[in-house]
Amino acid sequence: MEIKCNVLDRQFKMYQEEYEEAALRVLRSGWYVLGNEVKQFEEEFADFTGRKYCVGLNSGLDALIMSVRALGIGKGDEVIVQANTYIATVIGITENGVTPIFVEPDEYFNIDAEKIEAAITDKTKAIMVVHLYGQASNMTRIAEIAKKYELPIIEDCAQSHGACFEGKITGKFGISGCFSFYPTKNLGAFGDAGAIVTDDEEFAEKIRMMRNYGSKIKYHNEIEGINSRLDEMQAALLRVKLNHIDELNRERTELAAEYDSKIKNDKIVLPKLRSGADSIYHQYVIRCKNREKLQNYLRENGIQTQIHYPIPPHLADCYKYLGHKKGEFPIAEAYADEVLSLPMYTGMTKEEQAYVIDKLNSY
Repeated sequence: MEIKCNVLDRQFKMYQEEYEEAALRVLRSGWYVLGNEVKQFEEEFADFTGRKYCVGLNSGLDALIMSVRALGIGKGDEVIVQANTYIATVIGITENGVTPIFVEPDEYFNIDAEKIEAAITDKTKAIMVVHLYGQASNMTRIAEIAKKYELPIIEDCAQSHGACFEGKITGKFGISGCFSFYPTKNLGAFGDAGAIVTDDEEFAEKIRMMRNYGSKIKYHNEIEGINSRLDEMQAALLRVKLNHIDELNRERTELAAEYDSKIKNDKIVLPKLRSGADSIYHQYVIRCKNREKLQNYLRENGIQTQIHYPIPPHLADCYKYLGHKKGEFPIAEAYADEVLSLPMYTGMTKEEQAYVIDKLNSY
């Protein structure tokens, strides 16, 4: 049996007629950038996240970069971020000339809230929180620290569409909730797409101007902006998937529960779920001391896996100038050496998952 780590066309086929109808609606409209579909999606996604405003953008990375910039954070400033995230989170900081200050993750793969205070200096201007792999971070504690030091929170929600902490949805804790709709995400588009959600009207208006060359009115450029607009086609297709996001997330949590209950191998460490948090399982990430051997064994048995992520940002070649050395963040580095994402996708059959579990238990 051949099993891929991710399969995208099955969820398309589940709602094929709806997607095709939405695509044709856009094509026939004659309006393809910043039109009614974007406006409707922004209203619907704001409602989904419980926030007042949503601004559709080109990508989740743009959402991070623009959030930092809109807060006036720049060269000489610092932003706190976890050490085991995807490189895009850190690029959102460094693209503004800002220094990322790394903090070790906890046993749930998210930032260790109890290590944040020690990283705060007089140069700290924000805390960037990542809800990695789909599990909500310890937001009650992080919010307490942010309030104590009067620091804004920027949430990287690229992998947590619909995940909650103590009943409050991710993206609603900070001034900015930054979302990616890359095709592999739980709420994935059919190309690049992203958004920011916020309750701050002034912040939302600034992001709207920034995404459209710094203008509210065409050719009247009030601030220095960029081109980062969610297009009509992606907005229309996202509206279809947003209508089904709860059932799509439910399927993943059911797949995760099956992995949790059926994988029985003392060489494999299963992911933990924090009390008060829930996860939408964007990835189901195990750990194994001899990961390469396990990954090769699974590959030989037709099972594709992925590593999210093999190199922590502080050791990336592009960040050598920051001066970090191997061994500086041992927990993040251990995760980079041990984590392995199992197949997890919409439409995964019981037979496919049973095969994966059987091979894992036989390892």
